[in-house]
Amino acid sequence: MAAVRKLIVEVVDARNLAPKDGHGTSSPYVVLDFYGQRRKTRVVARDLNPVWNEVLEFNVGKPSDVFGDMLEVDVNHDRNLGPTTRNNFLGRVRLDSRQFVKKGEEALIYYPLEKKHLLSWVQGEIGLKIYFSDDVAPIPASGPMPVPGPASPAVEEVKGEPKPEADAGPTEKEKGNEGPPDTEAAAKDDSDHDEDPGDGAKVQPGTPVKEERVVQDQLRTSRSMPDIRLGGDIPVGPKPIPRVSSISSFTSDVSDRFPIERSSFDLVEKMHYLFVQVVKARSLPTPGNPVVKIVVSGCQVMSKPARKTMYFEWDQTFAFRRDTQDSGSILEISVWDPLISSSMSDVAGHNFLGGICFDTTEIPLRDPPDSPLATQWYRLEGGGAHRGDLMLATWVGTQADESFPEAWKTDTAGNPSSRSKIYQSPKLWYLRATIIEAQDVSLSSSFQIKAQLGFQVQKTKSIITSNGSASWNEDLMFVAAEPFTDHSLLLFLVEQRGSKETTVKGVTTIPLVTIERRVDDREVVSRWLTFEDPNEEKRVYRGRVQVKIFFDGGYHVMDESANVCSDYRPTAKQLWKPPIGTIELGIIGCKNLLPMKSIDGKGSTDAYAVAKYGNKWVRTRAISDNLDPKWNEQYTWRVYDPSTVLTIGVFDSWEAYGSGSDGQKESTRSDFRMGKVRIRLSTLEIGKVYKNSYPLMLLNVGGLKKMGELEVAVRFVRMAPTIDLLNVYAQPLLPIMHHIKPIGVVQQEVLRTIAVKITAAHFARSEPPLRREVVTYMLDADSHAFSMRKVRANWLRIVNVLSGVIDMVKWLDDTRSWKNPTATILVHVLLMMLVWFPDLIIPTLAFYMFAVGVWNYRYRARSRPPHFDPKLSLAETIDGNELDEEFDPVPCNRSNEMVRARYDKLRMLGARVQTVLGDIATQGERVQALVTWRDPRATGIFVGMCLVVAVVLYLVPSKMVAMTLGFYYMRHPIFRDRMPSPALNFFRRLPSLADRML
Repeated sequence: MAAVRKLIVEVVDARNLAPKDGHGTSSPYVVLDFYGQRRKTRVVARDLNPVWNEVLEFNVGKPSDVFGDMLEVDVNHDRNLGPTTRNNFLGRVRLDSRQFVKKGEEALIYYPLEKKHLLSWVQGEIGLKIYFSDDVAPIPASGPMPVPGPASPAVEEVKGEPKPEADAGPTEKEKGNEGPPDTEAAAKDDSDHDEDPGDGAKVQPGTPVKEERVVQDQLRTSRSMPDIRLGGDIPVGPKPIPRVSSISSFTSDVSDRFPIERSSFDLVEKMHYLFVQVVKARSLPTPGNPVVKIVVSGCQVMSKPARKTMYFEWDQTFAFRRDTQDSGSILEISVWDPLISSSMSDVAGHNFLGGICFDTTEIPLRDPPDSPLATQWYRLEGGGAHRGDLMLATWVGTQADESFPEAWKTDTAGNPSSRSKIYQSPKLWYLRATIIEAQDVSLSSSFQIKAQLGFQVQKTKSIITSNGSASWNEDLMFVAAEPFTDHSLLLFLVEQRGSKETTVKGVTTIPLVTIERRVDDREVVSRWLTFEDPNEEKRVYRGRVQVKIFFDGGYHVMDESANVCSDYRPTAKQLWKPPIGTIELGIIGCKNLLPMKSIDGKGSTDAYAVAKYGNKWVRTRAISDNLDPKWNEQYTWRVYDPSTVLTIGVFDSWEAYGSGSDGQKESTRSDFRMGKVRIRLSTLEIGKVYKNSYPLMLLNVGGLKKMGELEVAVRFVRMAPTIDLLNVYAQPLLPIMHHIKPIGVVQQEVLRTIAVKITAAHFARSEPPLRREVVTYMLDADSHAFSMRKVRANWLRIVNVLSGVIDMVKWLDDTRSWKNPTATILVHVLLMMLVWFPDLIIPTLAFYMFAVGVWNYRYRARSRPPHFDPKLSLAETIDGNELDEEFDPVPCNRSNEMVRARYDKLRMLGARVQTVLGDIATQGERVQALVTWRDPRATGIFVGMCLVVAVVLYLVPSKMVAMTLGFYYMRHPIFRDRMPSPALNFFRRLPSLADRML
């Protein structure tokens, strides 16, 4: 039954509306407009906080250029209940249909009312629930059949096509097997509708079919079959050539013979492939499951055994790489009897059932958006007196062909797990459980509430009570992934009798599908849950607990590090903003990869690339045994924020191998990481193609190693207007809930670790799976481990940031030392100008920053975006012991002597940090001692000097004081003393609390 999609809008209420009737109130009603359909709610008389609770339905049709896909909600005042000379408009909301969700994901959202024009007086907000609902269309009542009218011109044209002629008339059995071949649909019917990728076979209704009987004791005899000639403009394949023992071969380049159109893969190089689609065969003299053998350019491949239905069905596509150095110009396709096909011996023609040869120079080129090539029946030759027919199609195409992803490819060695795939991250939610209080708990010892969701367990603090009730008001947060159908939140009443002895006294279950979803900071109604004894067969009451449980959709569930995040959108789709552009990535290939494994004494690498941006992951095919793999695959992502990072990683696959020499299954081994590349989108110019090679650097226990080079092409395309793109920089990076009710840094990191585990488990269930080690490496799950190298590198980063201030201090010291008298005199003049005209200070600083920015413009990165910097990371000069410490797991598994040496080194570093912290505290306490009278004489001097300074500044103009101090500071060195200033000597003599430290 066909489903009818409807848009459901629940108009709940409105708050703080503007008064319009002249008596301080309004009588509001709501008018909704969607796809030209208008709905209206009832009028609430004289209420600025009206409640409607009405459900309105709209039919959803195809996108319309007239009405658009916007839902417009207008709130108006009813003049009949409150006459007024003012405009009755109270506000409106315009929502894009891309923000709406399906039924079950809706949430109550309060939208602020917007103005219709600049002078409108609008205030307040309206609460709406909006979602799509797919209802089954009702079955029409049975009645008289309608009288068929005249056929449409299109149908008449199809029926008027001439039927194909045959050289020889088909037999009765063949007439039953073929079906009507009079149209293109009928010609494709054999290849598209008869076979089923599952176990069974589907036959188009209405096609006359006569069942074939398989005789087991004797082979079937082939009868004369017609050569089918297709009519119309249907593209057909090449003509087969006679089978000969030897044919002269010559080198031919595909690009020289056929004009190649520009495909959608414009960031990568075109890779030409010879495609062979083997669909099915008929009238073969065998009762078994034959196989198809394809030989071209020295490459030989065997198909899977045929499925025996009405035909012998394979439905397989093969893609053979066509390089300029290919010398083979003959494509051989043959069918073999499976009885002795394993040996593939051609003795006396026992297992050879026939074959076809094609000249590859006559195979047509197909480049999307060309239509798919129609399959054809070809007569098998050379099989003796019994001949059959094979349906196939062959063409030359590129990696942009729609058959390419699922085809058998020569560069992947036919490994089904090495196909290119696109993965979607699971939709993650924060689940917040607020434990308020418990009652009727008959426990004399301390107890607590334990909450469990899957592998996540959290507990409240322990409380001892005598009256059976306790209060916590604690928030427990979990990470949950959709779908929620088979998952529940468990709450346990746990009794603690000792330091480690705990007993579960009660349990309650909350299915996740029943939990409310929240997208803002509104209060959620609490509810009481009953604890039941888990050890009793009957339901035994053990108390009850008051909780608030809801999904917080206003947060972004972090699974990446905050500074290299690829998406900042909240979980709730209703809060998403339109995309501002797209990022296009072309993964071209790698160069000079290091061999990662040894197979039969030969080093090899089966490399594949993984790219991640937002919730979309892509994986290229794994190129088998190639140190210079070429993928030339292109992908596109929508961009919602330019301050995000695109990550590309390269890995070595073990999936193509069965078991190693040690008996371990190779497919269970971890895929070895070979390096990754990060590209920040904000560093890219709009519309410019960045095609560069990046070194793949890998830091491990052995040190920094270059694994090869990765060549990619990147382009950032803007979709939104320029003003909208610039406006993004003024918006908060994280959703608003992170600012209204922020999550602590430690708790955020714990939740991020859980999100990484859930994402890795989700991808491990995909086919082919994206392995756990790949996901954790792409998400930097282990990036927060302690590293002495990172400590020093971060310290040097701080020094680099402060280098500008340090250089300014040095320049000022050189100026006051009169090392360059001309510069010192100019500074005096500038000081006089700024003192007498203080309004020029801020404009001068702004102009100076402008000049610095313009000067640095010519030094910007033009060739390629920034990449990993080994020198900045101190990866080239790191000590071996520090590397071993950095990659040492927790808990440590090194010897006691090594752990003791590391601990002593850490103590020495801690002593230096302790000294620096003590000096900072001492300087701060000396500042406090100026007015706390710890040293009565020093405080008296300071207070007296403050009085003198105040009197002087009251009497003398501030400009004169500022100029005098400036000239005194920059006086010539012959008028200065080399000893410290009296003010500095006075400050150093002030007391601190250091002498009170034990």
